[in-house]
Amino acid sequence: MNKVNYQLEMDRLLAELRSEGRVPSLLLHVCCAPCSSYVLEYLSSFFEITVLFYNPNISPESEYRKRASELQRFIKEYPFEHPVIIRESVYDSSIFYAAVKGLEDEPERGKRCHVCYALRLEETARLASEFHFDYFATTLTLSPLKDAVRLNDIGQAMGMKYHTAYLPSDFKKKEGYKRSIVLSSQFGLYRQNYCGCVFSRKATRSASADAASRVSET
Repeated sequence: MNKVNYQLEMDRLLAELRSEGRVPSLLLHVCCAPCSSYVLEYLSSFFEITVLFYNPNISPESEYRKRASELQRFIKEYPFEHPVIIRESVYDSSIFYAAVKGLEDEPERGKRCHVCYALRLEETARLASEFHFDYFATTLTLSPLKDAVRLNDIGQAMGMKYHTAYLPSDFKKKEGYKRSIVLSSQFGLYRQNYCGCVFSRKATRSASADAASRVSET
């Protein structure tokens, strides 16, 4: 089976839009300001973008608020070609905990993460359909730690479920992740050291403690 090049698929679509002179609307799920930086820079010349900050997985709430605030600041400060506005959902972590019940002991990047992807992409697709956006997408494919194939499979399935067009992506391609680091430095963006949920935070702390222990033993 041939491996799908999602970046190439997106580039072909963007080329078609440019040749047609259209600037469609895009509902873009965003997990944090650093991941949004390159993606918004890249897509804002092709779309009128509404950013959706829907992340009930983020814990604690103070972390959620900090990430939302940084995203708002970046959007205000960056000179986008077409308008970019932000829509923040109500924070309710119980939605995440209910979705991943029984998967608490799964490893990072395992089944719990896949459920979390689906949770956020389904809400994005639902809203994109309800408010008649031309496309929806997510910044999650920027991270080298995220499964782009899984994310695109989920996105396409949600697009079919809600009868709305999903924009395929693999934003880490074309050195997108490296560009996000440059933009984060340029705008002084807060870069978190864990994905977002209490489980990823625990895993990061455990890994840091193990590393520190190994250093002390040498």
